[in-house]
Amino acid sequence: MAVQKVGDRAGPRYATPERSDTSKNRIREGRVRSPSGTGRATSWDADMVLRMRRRELLLALCGAVMAERAPHAQQQPMPRIGYLGSGAAEPDRVAAFRRGLSEAGYVEGENVAVEYFWAQGQYDRLPNLVADLIHRQVAVIVAAGVPTALAAKAATATIPIVFTLGVDPVQIGLVASLNRPGGNITGVVLLAELAAKRLELLHELLPATPIVALLVNPTNPANAEVQERSLREAARSLGLQLRVLPASNASEIDQAFEKLVELRVGALVVSGDPFFTSRRAQIVGLAARHAVPAIYAWREFATAGGLMTYGTDFGDAARLAGVYTGKILKGAEPADLPVQQAVKIEFVINLETSKTLGLTVPPTLLGRADEVIE
Repeated sequence: MAVQKVGDRAGPRYATPERSDTSKNRIREGRVRSPSGTGRATSWDADMVLRMRRRELLLALCGAVMAERAPHAQQQPMPRIGYLGSGAAEPDRVAAFRRGLSEAGYVEGENVAVEYFWAQGQYDRLPNLVADLIHRQVAVIVAAGVPTALAAKAATATIPIVFTLGVDPVQIGLVASLNRPGGNITGVVLLAELAAKRLELLHELLPATPIVALLVNPTNPANAEVQERSLREAARSLGLQLRVLPASNASEIDQAFEKLVELRVGALVVSGDPFFTSRRAQIVGLAARHAVPAIYAWREFATAGGLMTYGTDFGDAARLAGVYTGKILKGAEPADLPVQQAVKIEFVINLETSKTLGLTVPPTLLGRADEVIE
């Protein structure tokens, strides 16, 4: 019996003779001889081709999905604004700020986010609040009030700052000039030097009152000094005696009114200060309790029961600040945006309060009032 060589036994398996056309056709059709040597046809090549095609189809589908998602993945995060107020939250002013943003093409919650912080009149908190906003990497800081603007400028020379305040920003060192602010800060200034006009209106209502007082916040020295200087000059020209009463917290406000009674003060001018605005219910209530006629900076005091208010429309200033903030988000440089001046003045008289105080408002004053609350 002949012994079969290994090479002979494996011959068909390892030899590579040239295939005939018929063999090639059978391969294309998936009919090749079984590796087991049984002679039966198999379709493993065709299955492999189908699997490859399925895999190619899946890869193509995955590629299409990734291509569709890629633009969304590459979108820049929504810019964030840091809104920092010196006093308590003022919904009307925030609403006005949002209107200004929308005029510039930005809607909160859709294409911009806003972080709101309020110092509640505690100005020593402002440096930490500004630091928090910087840590949050806000694109713009909106600083409402003199203390806030000064704290923001001291904290950063790179993040754009938009302020709203009621004193000359050049005089307190915030900007180099109104037309060319320079640096990273610009904003809106409420028509300044209105403290003297408030005293004139109060004197017109009470011409026989020789002594008047000014309530100021010593923790806001830049603002207090400007208003005190202006009022001293006005009092001198009107032949009035001026008493300055400092107050920086609720307890000191109570003490100031007690002092006012001791000094026999006949009328009061409350300086425009965010802290006083946040405490307007207390101040208006004390003025009513002590029967002291008073004039304030903003209409919120008149709607809370104050006798008279004379000052710039803070809502209009907030709207303009919103417009400037939107421009900066679009790429404008603060140094190239001149400081705007909000010139819309509101003179409001609360007739109900005047009757409670036993005062008759002259027709000349009523005729000049923008609003009379009855």
